[in-house]
Amino acid sequence: MGETVIPLADLRYVAQVPAIPEQLAPATGLLADRLGRPLRDLRISVTDRCNFRCSYCMPKEVFDRDYVFLPSSSLLSFEEITRLARVFVAHGVRKIRLTGGEPLLRRGLESLVEMLADIRSADGEELDITLTTNGSLLARKARALAAAGLKRVTVSLDALDDAVFRRMNDVDFPVGDVLAGIDAALEAGLGPVKVNMVVKRGTNDHEILPMARHFRGSGLVLRFIEYMDVGATNGWRMDEVLPSAQVLERLQPHWPLRPLEATTIGETAERWAYEDGAGEIGLISSVTQAFCRDCNRARLSTEGKLFLCLFAHQGYDLRALLRSGRTDDEITAALAGIWSDRQDRYSELRSAESASAGGSDTSTVARRVEMHYIGG
Repeated sequence: MGETVIPLADLRYVAQVPAIPEQLAPATGLLADRLGRPLRDLRISVTDRCNFRCSYCMPKEVFDRDYVFLPSSSLLSFEEITRLARVFVAHGVRKIRLTGGEPLLRRGLESLVEMLADIRSADGEELDITLTTNGSLLARKARALAAAGLKRVTVSLDALDDAVFRRMNDVDFPVGDVLAGIDAALEAGLGPVKVNMVVKRGTNDHEILPMARHFRGSGLVLRFIEYMDVGATNGWRMDEVLPSAQVLERLQPHWPLRPLEATTIGETAERWAYEDGAGEIGLISSVTQAFCRDCNRARLSTEGKLFLCLFAHQGYDLRALLRSGRTDDEITAALAGIWSDRQDRYSELRSAESASAGGSDTSTVARRVEMHYIGG
């Protein structure tokens, strides 16, 4: 018999095949981990490829033309993704976010959105189906995505200045095309649109005020994200992090802001409203103010590995269960076992260790999963 060849890309991250419990208890929608956190949010990466080479995610010197991405045979099919999504929803998931890489590079993504939109929660409610994109292909795809059942989009945009933006995406992509994609999303009804700006001190922090000025009063929500230590390839340094508190200090003299209550438990962004009624902004303080305590998110990689934390270094191979003929009841029970044993709180531990050591902990950086592979 011929020898089975397993692509190197499939071995990039350690993943164990989940155990199937002897007793297959049905899902109740009340699943909680060891810290009492429910499962409510599923982020699904549909591709590990991207057409940008942002330094904080996919630096060009690492992700060059010789980089080995996952082969198409490794990716979960839309049918497999939908099957797993139904299992997650049975356990309490109410929101599904499609990510990447750049998810709009996945051919026929509208079909997946349509399949996911047919899923209902145990109480018959529609799911909140959203998508995070760099906006490069949004102008041509927004209408079809909305027709398929997509509810909202979040667009990554790190600068309004065209030269700064081209330098950050490192493929010379113009900012005007992303803004056109945002307009197309609004016209298609994919709102409220959120705009995510990763702030990197010394690189684009001078764009904070221009970004705020541009999106004030537009109905869009601009969110400022602290530059995170995700993965091992972005050369993260603490001195390049601009704390959210300092972002707020820069904004307040121009447009006074007041804090708002969170809309849902587990929300990553602190909400702040302009006192003059011109909308709101968000602050995602993933480095300086860890929000592990209420984290209710699971992440599914493009080839079916389940990660319980954005900073994880080990996943669980759900694709192996799918392709070995396991039933939905067996997969449901396996997922319950994984989540109920979860106790991940990397950011809280990192903050505590950093404070005691006078710096940032990098002891596990070489093993952590990359953002392009698992989604933000």
